[in-house]
Amino acid sequence: MEVTPKHLRDVPAISEVPNAQLQWLIDRSRTVTLAVGDYLFSRGDAIDQLFIVLKGEAEIKVEQNGNYKHVAKIMENEISGALPYSRATTALGFGEIVKDAVVLVLPKSEFKELTRNHFELTEALVHVMTSRTREFAKRNVQEEKMMALGKLSAGLAHELNNPASAMGRSAIELKKHLGNVPEKFKRIISVRASSEQIDMINTILFEKLSERPENSMGLMERTEKEEDLEMWLEEHEVTNAYELTETFIDFCMDVPAMEKIYNAIGATNFPTAIEWIENVLTTEKMVDEIQEAAERISKLVSSVKSYTHMDSAPERIPTDIRTGIKSTLTMMNHKLKQKNIAVDTFFGENLAMAPIMVSEMNQVWTNLIDNAIDAMHEKGTLTIRVQNDGAFVKTEIIDDGEGIPEANLSTIFDPFYTTKAVGEGTGMGLEVVQRIVKQHRGEIKVSSEPGETVFTICLPTS
Repeated sequence: MEVTPKHLRDVPAISEVPNAQLQWLIDRSRTVTLAVGDYLFSRGDAIDQLFIVLKGEAEIKVEQNGNYKHVAKIMENEISGALPYSRATTALGFGEIVKDAVVLVLPKSEFKELTRNHFELTEALVHVMTSRTREFAKRNVQEEKMMALGKLSAGLAHELNNPASAMGRSAIELKKHLGNVPEKFKRIISVRASSEQIDMINTILFEKLSERPENSMGLMERTEKEEDLEMWLEEHEVTNAYELTETFIDFCMDVPAMEKIYNAIGATNFPTAIEWIENVLTTEKMVDEIQEAAERISKLVSSVKSYTHMDSAPERIPTDIRTGIKSTLTMMNHKLKQKNIAVDTFFGENLAMAPIMVSEMNQVWTNLIDNAIDAMHEKGTLTIRVQNDGAFVKTEIIDDGEGIPEANLSTIFDPFYTTKAVGEGTGMGLEVVQRIVKQHRGEIKVSSEPGETVFTICLPTS
């Protein structure tokens, strides 16, 4: 194929460039024909050639743990490869031909003459570079956010499911329970008791309801008290003693408490009174369970609101770093529980406020904490320290996993570098973290050895 300036007019990026400059480009380039399965470039190749795909199509993909992930496509009449003033040096992925292609290839060695003598062509190619960089960053940041959102959504769904299910179960049980109240009320209303006896029962009962004691019994102590109470109730003509003891012990009503009621109400009325008291306590317990579950859901929603910073404009505001970290830990709680990971937090006193974009910094905490969890075995310990450090707030996120090999420490912030399987990470997490921290005029460092990996983030306070 003999390439002419007319062919290059079909390339949108350089369609307005003068003919003389297009002819210069053709004269300094070579034309390459590639078949499906050939490679335009491979990982590790030097980025030292500009490509203009005149016909055909190439797919850019990166390798992760032996598998390939599609990143982008180079379509017909598009420009790729080296560009003027680009600092890219080495290809991170592969450019595989997926439709038979004809490619115009300009060596990077011609760029000096290009930028010195051909202004319009240089300007058009630089515009390609800036647009490509902007789209690349935007796409990969969005992909990383979606990965993080997917993980958080799964964990949040699990966290919300537990209290929601508890509310549903308690509501069903409460409905059944209240269905039995008419019969119990009929029995209690037939009891002949003096006002003094009723007052005594009310005093014992509502003391337990208004000042519900903290039940701190161990399993063995509780089991022993339940057995003693069951035996005592059976001895005092309570026929369904086994069904009642659990509720009474929940409210710390053991044998001495039963003796007070027995002495107050008398032997004849005691079984009916006990049944009624247990009914009131059970209702109270079920309502407490529903209230506790509702409060837990409310706290989770509050954490989501804090995490996403829904109420604030997207600008830097002086913020307590601890708030975002705590919200992130709440959002990641499901994953922490899965691996039974302990969390130790050490927050300094009188912490300075750092001017940050809260939602973006929460993405930093999410990526670092998520990576730390992945790096640890079960029953590991995640340590988070936040303290003042001169004109900075210093945050350290420490895991006790196997560590990062020394040879990899210099590459962990590179785009697409990851040790995770395809679908588990984009390789953009730490690159995004570094970019966000730098946007805040901060600094991020990492040190690692077996049993201790430390990511240190310093954010300026002014």
